[in-house]
Amino acid sequence: MDSITQIAFNARQAANILQTVDTAQKSRALKLIIQKLASAKEDILKANRVDKELALQQVNAGKLSQSLYKRLDLEGAGKFETMLQGVADIDLLEDPVGKVLAATKLDTGLELYRVSCPVGVLLVIFEARPEVVVNIAALALKSSNAAILKGGKESLHTCTAISNAIREALDDACKASKDEDGSQQINIPANAVQVVESREDIDGLLKQDKYIDLVIPRGSNALVKHIQWNTRIPVLGHADGLCATYVAESAQLQLAKTVVVDAKTTYPAACNSTETLLVHESHLKTDFFYELAKTLVDNKVTLKCDAASLKALQDSKETPSFVSTAGDNVQESVPEDYDTEFLDLTLAIKTVGSVEEAMEHINEHGSKHTDAIITEDEKEAKQFMAGVDAAGVYWNASTRFADGFRYGFGAEVGVSTNKTHARGPVGLEGLVIYKYQLHGNGHATANYGTGAHQKPYLHERLPVDDRESLQELSNKRQRTE
Repeated sequence: MDSITQIAFNARQAANILQTVDTAQKSRALKLIIQKLASAKEDILKANRVDKELALQQVNAGKLSQSLYKRLDLEGAGKFETMLQGVADIDLLEDPVGKVLAATKLDTGLELYRVSCPVGVLLVIFEARPEVVVNIAALALKSSNAAILKGGKESLHTCTAISNAIREALDDACKASKDEDGSQQINIPANAVQVVESREDIDGLLKQDKYIDLVIPRGSNALVKHIQWNTRIPVLGHADGLCATYVAESAQLQLAKTVVVDAKTTYPAACNSTETLLVHESHLKTDFFYELAKTLVDNKVTLKCDAASLKALQDSKETPSFVSTAGDNVQESVPEDYDTEFLDLTLAIKTVGSVEEAMEHINEHGSKHTDAIITEDEKEAKQFMAGVDAAGVYWNASTRFADGFRYGFGAEVGVSTNKTHARGPVGLEGLVIYKYQLHGNGHATANYGTGAHQKPYLHERLPVDDRESLQELSNKRQRTE
């Protein structure tokens, strides 16, 4: 067996074992990961500085984008501590595995259950953001999935340091232990999380559809498309984060300023940052658009305006004109701007005459990620949220809320714009599917039907609480029968 196949095989073996571990064992592993990462903080940050220094050379040479460089940093704004807190938050979440999603009584003593179960083996490929290794490892373990992770070459040293700490934690979690009754526990396998380094490893792993169940790419459009075109394994991901915000006719200026500035400036390199601002044409006839545009420019945003919005700014009463004062921060747009994920402090502006026109533009040019409307009209807001084809649709709120941590998922494995079993920020629920379990007592299909001496199926829907495990539900039914 070659080395690539061995990695995939090891992950499958680990996934088979993970299906049988309980919540307490997974919690123990997650706590050990937090401890090991905390103790290895200085080594990890030292490795991160090496990556940043090398990446900066690439940025200066024009070989790496500034947005990817920004995603690499683990030191700023309490990012390391936030990463550890994300693991702790995941640990506190309800275990998504083994929950009864539906139950049907086919006959007396013959009951069918739909029960949540892990997907199996995840192959996660990402660029920059080394904290993704921690997020995915925690989410995978909590949902009883095995994970193979591949970071970008720009984060190689950081990912290696992080993966070493996680491996040590899993080695500790793998040590023999006993339950309270003295029986041997099933150990979490050390191969539950594996990290690979080279591009060649990925090309080989994309062919391992026998062992790998789902590929999750996190990165550029080029990365996602390459993976989609080069594997038979199902792919969960998004190619672009081309989000739009529509400022409707009834929008309040201060609210619009707050939401739009947040959506564009808090983290421009994020996939949930607004890239297109749609403005109702009525706002060009008043100071509304001028005030909104001025606020954006004051926040160092470059506006790429269509003809109507550019003329409105040129005609503003300010002397000298706002456009001349803003300089390069106000430019005329070109058609390509409305299909561009800038990932920077750049915003395309387009004038529309109605919510229908805004929806049409978003559905044509958007990436089905997250889009927002700013309006005081509830009917219009509901029309927008029903009619825009996106994983997230917001009313009077920043598109930056499209995030697993903000949604309460603890962290996210990625954002899906697919129309499969998971959409939007994918947390634990997106990493489980279900299986059908049938409980009988010598039942045989020959006894059922419409012929003589055959019985009909009852097909009686049984009440379930999806917070209960199958064992809990069975115990409760036995007490009531």
